Amino acid sequence: MGYYDQDYEYVNGRKQKGSRGGWFLSALVGAIVGAILIIVLIPTLTKYNILPYDLESAQESPQDETTTSAPNPEFQETVSVSVVTEVTDAVDKVSEAVVGVINLQQAGFWTQQGSQEAGTGSGVVYKKVGDKAYVVTNHHVIDRASQLEVSLSDGTRVAATLIGSDPLTDLAVLEIDGSHVTKVAEFGDSDTVRAGEPVLAIGNPLGLRFSGSVTQGIISGTKRSIPVDLDGDRIPDWNAEVLQTDAAINPGNSGGALVNIQGQIIGINSMKIAQHTVEGIGLSIPTNIVRPIIEDLEKYGEVLRPYMGVGLRSIGEISNYHKQETLHLPVEVKEGIAIVEVVPNSPAAQAGIKLYDVIVELDGKKVTDVLELRQHLYNKSIGDTMEVKLYRNGEIKTVNMKLVNESL
Repeated sequence: MGYYDQDYEYVNGRKQKGSRGGWFLSALVGAIVGAILIIVLIPTLTKYNILPYDLESAQESPQDETTTSAPNPEFQETVSVSVVTEVTDAVDKVSEAVVGVINLQQAGFWTQQGSQEAGTGSGVVYKKVGDKAYVVTNHHVIDRASQLEVSLSDGTRVAATLIGSDPLTDLAVLEIDGSHVTKVAEFGDSDTVRAGEPVLAIGNPLGLRFSGSVTQGIISGTKRSIPVDLDGDRIPDWNAEVLQTDAAINPGNSGGALVNIQGQIIGINSMKIAQHTVEGIGLSIPTNIVRPIIEDLEKYGEVLRPYMGVGLRSIGEISNYHKQETLHLPVEVKEGIAIVEVVPNSPAAQAGIKLYDVIVELDGKKVTDVLELRQHLYNKSIGDTMEVKLYRNGEIKTVNMKLVNESL
């Protein structure tokens, strides 16, 4: 059992003899004398190498209390950190091919200032032939322009000529003097793109002050279908197939490049969903859709699409009265497309399609509204024959229609 402080004078019930204070004084004197001897003798012992260490070296090289040993020189190495990554390589590969597109529009009659800058966007140099270079951008970037200019990556501004544009896919092709063009972008295969794949968006957000801006993100989704209203009637005229990304796409990025980690163009940035409750949803036209469109624009100045020569209206927009009394549809038919106009000598007229017929299938595939009909039709080629199943006066019929170019 231990002792408490107040009991130090008693052991076994008896008081200890002798003076504890005298003993303590003797011990203190001995400690002082010993310390003096050590201080006096250490230099002499060190001089004759009796001690196992060098006092002078120890005094010259004091060490921090936390240091245990010096590093072994044999294990020292130089570490170099490189800032070059796959991302910077991809940017270097394509950034000079991303340009600014300036939309110049005629000023008011009374201003006498000629053309003024109405907006800016982005574009991608995708081809150079001889002394000409070709730029793909969005239709809405060049819409209503009286003049167009392209700003190259080094700041050089050159005049641009509109070769053709397509409002349906929101694509346009420009031609510029190629003497200043030093780099052409490479198109990749957008069909191989996967969700989660890293991508870069390169363009000119908020005008040319931020030209060549790069943002990074991932592919958030592929083959997204976005309704497009071309005439402002709030009824979709087309379903655009796009790639979804969370890489920042801002006003001015339109027409710029969506780039994979190999530095290939996999999409032409087109739009973003801008709502207070939505963040990080940018949309890009896949290159496998872009390529055939720009080929037509280069050759013909427009996209050659099959033409039926009819006016259309979805059954869902028609009252029950007219479904029964005008179209004479069976009550079980709830979906389809009513013919409200037939152009004389058109493919539809030549196939025998009549006013108030109701189309329900194309090439054996059900179509429910005008949007689905357009999607199917525009995937056909000029000269193809399309099988059309329809209702006429309550009876099902099938006709074959040979498709021609709309401009013919």
